[in-house]
Amino acid sequence: MSLLTWSPMFSVGVQEIDDQHKKLIDLANKLNDQMTSGKGKEILDKVFQELVAYTQSHFAMEERLMAKHNYTATTRHMDEHKKLVVTVSDLKKKHDSGQDVLTSQVMTFLRDWLTKHILQTDKAFGRELNQKGVK
Repeated sequence: MSLLTWSPMFSVGVQEIDDQHKKLIDLANKLNDQMTSGKGKEILDKVFQELVAYTQSHFAMEERLMAKHNYTATTRHMDEHKKLVVTVSDLKKKHDSGQDVLTSQVMTFLRDWLTKHILQTDKAFGRELNQKGVK
């Protein structure tokens, strides 16, 4: 069962961001599927690492767009990114040390964070970029 399903309501109106959000949702779903089906640690490790790396890459792309287009809420938006990176980095360190941190609560946290971040913070970012001609 999918953790999160992409739908048009998640679109922020900027193709590059939407495409990356779809990939993030796919990776979160893949991690959830691997975890709930009891896959081996090596498979979970690979998927978790991929999600962490892609999240950091995605945030860097958004932050470049913020700088390029003088986004008015850059500081607040970047603070949200930093908080998630710290949380996920802490989870990864615990996971790498052998602690069983990939639980349904963690997956619920990721789902809720992605949903809230996309529907509120990224949609506001998308609206401002659209007003500046970015599609």
